[in-house]
Formats: sequence, structure tokens, C-alpha cells
Amino acid sequence: MSFAPDPVEITARARADLRMGVPVVLGNALVLAAETLGAERLHALHALEGAPVLVLSERRAQTLKARCYDGDLARISIPEGANLRWIRALADPKDDLSVPMKGPLIAERGGDVDVHRAALALVKSAHLLPAAIVSPIPAASAFAANTRLTYVSLPAAQEVLKARSPLHPVVQARLPMEASEAGRLHIFRPDDGGEEHYAIEVGRPDRTRPVLSRLHSACFTGDVLGSLKCDCGPQLRAALAQMGAEGEGLFLYLNQEGRGIGLANKMRAYSLQDQGFDTVEANHRLGFEDDERDFRLGADILSSLGFSAVRLLTNNPRKVEMMRASGIEVTERVPLIVGENRHNAAYLAVKARKSGHLL
Repeated sequence: MSFAPDPVEITARARADLRMGVPVVLGNALVLAAETLGAERLHALHALEGAPVLVLSERRAQTLKARCYDGDLARISIPEGANLRWIRALADPKDDLSVPMKGPLIAERGGDVDVHRAALALVKSAHLLPAAIVSPIPAASAFAANTRLTYVSLPAAQEVLKARSPLHPVVQARLPMEASEAGRLHIFRPDDGGEEHYAIEVGRPDRTRPVLSRLHSACFTGDVLGSLKCDCGPQLRAALAQMGAEGEGLFLYLNQEGRGIGLANKMRAYSLQDQGFDTVEANHRLGFEDDERDFRLGADILSSLGFSAVRLLTNNPRKVEMMRASGIEVTERVPLIVGENRHNAAYLAVKARKSGHLL
């Protein structure tokens, strides 16, 4: 048996490094997250022989009017002497309206972009802005050893990043709640060091019948603070109350804050909404898709708990589709239309018009 970390553990270490501003070596390249890059490391980067590029997602490149020769990403040449402010301005859209001219931006074309694609996926998986600096380096594994940087082989990173990490039950315990005194909380933990997810049993649901179920994405602002910008808090309370009234149900609390982009990026999106962009436009300007969540996590938990069919409390057809594609029978879509107010009316209208929610 070896004490050395396996590819999943090495990738988790690389995520943590990037969040702290520490570079990692991925395949044959040095990778840094634009969001956490510091001036000293940028100076050291300019001293390397390779020609670094700033890798942006297609969504962010479209906002900047940069060429996407590689389809789902753009490789922007970093000019000699480019400072931290230049890189941050391309990665973060907060000043796009006040400083709209950021070019000319020269996008590279041709050649293999597998390492660039993996670098972008790695940064996104760390809940950082989807922008990475990638610089080719010779003898990459030796460079990593000499600099004591985390080294991730490209095939290993690609395999880990495209896979859905298995979830394992950690513990369960009785939890009396306002909605029902007969409650039980289950904790599930992924292999990849990511966020834990929770299943709340209300009553003792019969595994042989479709269970009233809700796949609820974590919303700190709505669930905890009572934010009026969304309908998440009212949906959480209404779903639990309905399960309590029926005497049974299963509420899945999935830690996919901000439609899967994390709380910090969600707050960036809120800031962009204050500038006049709607929720979808804000995500796109940040470089994300409309919705980055993976509802297959819910199917994994349902199966683990012995459920194969649900009556799904949702207004989102995508949840129904993903449950069915993951082997969970959805016998009924139960509407959950609550919480509209003057602060979120436009937001809900955009969810209906652009994201297909049935409101």
C-alpha cells in the first residue's frame, strides 16, 4: 500500500492551491488562477521562457468580443509587461461598463488546447472565476519537483474533472423539526473533497411508493438571511411544510450555491444585476453558463436511500429530465410557486422566459 495521493486527491490538492494563489503544474504547463494571482508570481511568470496565455471561457470571451477559435474557450495572448490589473480586468466583469475598452485582444489559434481546457475546468471546479493563466514549461514534472508545486498529469486531471465523484453516507441521526417532529438528517460526502450534501427524511417514507421529494440547491442569502431577491427561502419552507402535512417526504439539500458557481461568484452576479443585467446575462458576463448545477447528485442520494420513484416538487423541467435520465422515475411534477415579491418579480420572469421554469 502506498501513502501517496491518488489522482482524485491530487486534483483536490490542486484546487486548494489555486484558491490560495499557488500555481500548479498541469501536464506540460504551469497554471495559475487569474482571480488569486499575485504580483510577485506574475513577475516570476514573465521571467519564464514560455509564452503565457490567459484562458477564458466562451461566455466571457463573447462579452469581451474576443475571438473563440477553440470553440468553448479563448486563448488570449498576454502582452509583455502586462500587469495584474490588466489580467483582472479581463477575468472579472465588475468594471466592464466603466472601462469597456480592454483591447486589442489577440486570440491564439491552432495547436492542442487540451491542457487549456482542463485548466479552465480545474479553476471552475474550485469556484473561482473561470479564467486561468497557462504557460508551457519544459520538463514539467521536474519543474514541479524543484519548485515543490503540485503536479497533476493531464490524463488524470481530465478523467477526474469529467467524472461525478461518488457520494458516501457519513452519518444519520434523528432531527425533530418545525415541519415534523419525525425527522432524520443524512449526511453524504463525495470522494473528491467537495461539499457535503444532505438528505432530510420527513416521517418514514415508504420506499415502495413514489416519495414527495424536493431537490433544493443551497442558498445562503435566501434560506438563512431571508433574501427577497429570490424565492429559495419560501420554497424551502413550503416544501418542508407540505411534506410535514402529508406525513412523509424527502428533502435533498444540495450544496450547489448560486446555480453551482459558489457564493462569491453569486455575489458578483448580484453586483452585475445592480448594473442592469438580468440573472442569465450576469452569469454569462462572469464566464459561466446559465446553470452549472448537476442534479444527478440528487439521483445518487435517492438511490442510496432506496428510492426509485418520486413526486418531484419543482418548477424546473430540467430537474425532471435529469432525474429520469439518471434512472429515477418522476411520476408527478408538483408545482412549488411561492415567494414572489416586488424585489424578485423580474428575476422570476427571466427564469421563466430564459431558463424554462414553469411559473
